[in-house]
Amino acid sequence: MTRHPEHEESRLYSLVYSSAAAAPFDDDQLAALLTQCRAENSRNGITGMLLYRGGRFVQFLEGPEQNVRGLLERIAADPRHTDLRVMIDSHPRVRQFAEWTMGYEPMSEPDGPAPAGFRDTFDDLEQADDDDRVLRATRELSLWFRVRAAT
Repeated sequence: MTRHPEHEESRLYSLVYSSAAAAPFDDDQLAALLTQCRAENSRNGITGMLLYRGGRFVQFLEGPEQNVRGLLERIAADPRHTDLRVMIDSHPRVRQFAEWTMGYEPMSEPDGPAPAGFRDTFDDLEQADDDDRVLRATRELSLWFRVRAAT
């Protein structure tokens, strides 16, 4: 039996993190951040999506493990981010966001209470110890994002 070991630096790796913005981002700052991220991600084989609302980021990143881990280290050291928490890290077989160097969806604050069963924040998940619950919620969010992007 011939074994073909995967190299750690090129193995597909995925993570989801949340963080707080040290200061609120306006539309122009978000546009500049996305331009920078998309160019860097394209060079490094990283795909994903970014959500920002109410001073909070939730970002999905996927790509070669070494590149994604390096990017996470730079994000953690970036003074624009505080309270960074990795919610999920895994080695999926395929990418969820293969077509986006950094998909983005502007999210506005709700003007009333959320309908029953509707998730409008990750507040409860950021403190959760149940990895399955976090994974399920992030998969639902990624599906929501892809469906919206397709319409």
